[in-house]
Amino acid sequence: MILYDLICDEDHTFESWFRNSDAAEKVLRARQSPCPVCGSTRVRKAPMAPRLNKNEAAPTPETAPSTGAAPAGAPVQQSLADMATAMQKAAAALTELRATIEKTFDHVGEEFPEEARKIHYGDAPDRPIYGDATLEEAKALVDEGIKVAAIPWPKRKN
Repeated sequence: MILYDLICDEDHTFESWFRNSDAAEKVLRARQSPCPVCGSTRVRKAPMAPRLNKNEAAPTPETAPSTGAAPAGAPVQQSLADMATAMQKAAAALTELRATIEKTFDHVGEEFPEEARKIHYGDAPDRPIYGDATLEEAKALVDEGIKVAAIPWPKRKN
């Protein structure tokens, strides 16, 4: 998995995880990673500073400059704790998003691609829908200019 900083055409920045860089390019090219602030699907990778590992030994508490920094090893533990907290918040946000979608959108199941086309071409009333589509069906919809978004449903807690 790889984490990218993303930026939309309205200059909102956010992060997103991808399986690899090729997957990120495909998702961004297909406009399937909307901005969580404004919903824009015109999203690109933001410039990121690379992490460079030098062959120098890491400073020890004795040799580190006196900045009040935590001892070696603590930043890694803290970043893992921060990541766990961020993942819990993301899961809660996705659970809330799912509840909102299920409450306010029409579920069309496997008929999603067909129903999305009907709405897009004016053959069905314009309304928010959700349902199931294969990756190929979603790509075909995007190629036709139909806006779709893949949302990872969190598992339900029973």
